[in-house]
Amino acid sequence: METVANPPAATGRQDLPGDFAIWIFIFAELLVFGIFFLAYAFARAGNVELFNEYQQYLDRETGAINTLLLITSSFFVVRAVNAIKRNAVASCVRWLGFAVLSGAVFAGLKLTEFAARHADGITLSTNTFYMFYLSLTFFHFMHVLMGMVILTAVAVKAHRGDYSAANHTGVETGASYWHMVDLVWIVLFPLVYVMH
Repeated sequence: METVANPPAATGRQDLPGDFAIWIFIFAELLVFGIFFLAYAFARAGNVELFNEYQQYLDRETGAINTLLLITSSFFVVRAVNAIKRNAVASCVRWLGFAVLSGAVFAGLKLTEFAARHADGITLSTNTFYMFYLSLTFFHFMHVLMGMVILTAVAVKAHRGDYSAANHTGVETGASYWHMVDLVWIVLFPLVYVMH
């Protein structure tokens, strides 16, 4: 049975959660995605008809399911952070496991989508729209895989007893990265799949 402790008293300081180094990395990654999104917007503005025509062939239903999966996984990660802050280690590990499972389902659906495009003979050189679609979604897909590795490593360390209510920076660090992955998809999905 796990010990559940009261959280430490608030100090009034509003530090970023997790290790500061992860925030430098997150801001750098958001900058890269932001440039990617701007390039997409400019390319689309120059060829609206092409983008609108080929956008309709994307699987919006799967994209919407993937959006729900990532939002749900972020909820699981929040629960994991709250659990470790209460010294509920087993609950923390369980919530992280649910988050990784949600990420795995996302990855599986995305691989199915990529396979369908490949079967249709679509590549980066098919046209400008597909070049952006494949580049953006694959780049994000790699971040999902990296996030799953990070959350799995955090869950293993938590299970070994490396984290507690007094020492939970590692859990917050992994959670911060995962929320960034989720945020990027929340922008990417409507931008690439939905907006006309």
